[in-house]
Amino acid sequence: MTKHRDSDTSKPSQVFGFAEYGSDRVAQFFTVSSPHPDADQVLVDMTASGVNPADIKVRNGERQGSVPVEFPMAMGREAAGVVLAVGDNVSHVAPGDRVFGAAAAGTGTFAERVLLSSSSTAHIPDGVSDAQAASIPVSIGTAYDALDELELPAGSTLLVLGAGGGVGTAACGLAALRDVRTIGVASNEKKELVEKLRATHIEKGDGWIERVRELAPEGVDAIIDAVGGETLREASTLLKAPGAIRSAADHQIAADLGGSAVQRRRTTPIFAEIAELINRGSFSPVISASVDLAHAAKAVAVVESGHAVGNVVITRGE
Repeated sequence: MTKHRDSDTSKPSQVFGFAEYGSDRVAQFFTVSSPHPDADQVLVDMTASGVNPADIKVRNGERQGSVPVEFPMAMGREAAGVVLAVGDNVSHVAPGDRVFGAAAAGTGTFAERVLLSSSSTAHIPDGVSDAQAASIPVSIGTAYDALDELELPAGSTLLVLGAGGGVGTAACGLAALRDVRTIGVASNEKKELVEKLRATHIEKGDGWIERVRELAPEGVDAIIDAVGGETLREASTLLKAPGAIRSAADHQIAADLGGSAVQRRRTTPIFAEIAELINRGSFSPVISASVDLAHAAKAVAVVESGHAVGNVVITRGE
């Protein structure tokens, strides 16, 4: 039997989402019935949800076939909050717990009540804010998984493309914990931030590749990519050996160059590991904006502009 925090889980839930694929014009608020968790899901009263470029790709229809969508569906793929109810097979979290995790298949997280997959739901440590926790499953988790895949020894040189965004800032900060020398390519406006993350900043634009070569004439050991396109193709010429590319932006070009997309784990133990790094003060997520759910469109617009700094989070109850 589903375990509930209270008997008030049946009231309607407001969601910011879409009932058809398209541009920002299709995104709107809907009032829907409160979801109910199946055997392997967790129902959460959402307090924070990260906003990511992938959310926009799902809304636009670019992820058809890889991300299940059930209209009308909330945007968003990650959230933190308080557990309201859990399915029959869930035993590691209980109603009343502060948790975070990845959205259950076919659901979104820009909503008052959200469903999380139990296999990716973890407790939030006391020293971690809900906004920080809600930034873990997508951007921070992607950077963490990429670094684990690359297995760079201390002293290696890593090139991060798009070092000022959610994945990029996490890659810089987490690489520093591993004593990996990091070169971050980002706009000049993000120079101070990149350097604060203990990476060497290279301004994007004309001549960037030559500036990297001056810093690393011997080449770089690996690339974590959050940009894609021709920038990634150019960057690949800097590699000491081909193939050490993990991309969160352009899976096809990465594969063409001998690299790959980041293979995401999205598991409770991995998310708990990352949360504990934050709890200990070893790593701090970059959160540049926190926007109330009522103004979700503004948060999405910031990310869709392509100029977001670090993570943008939608919140409730603050």
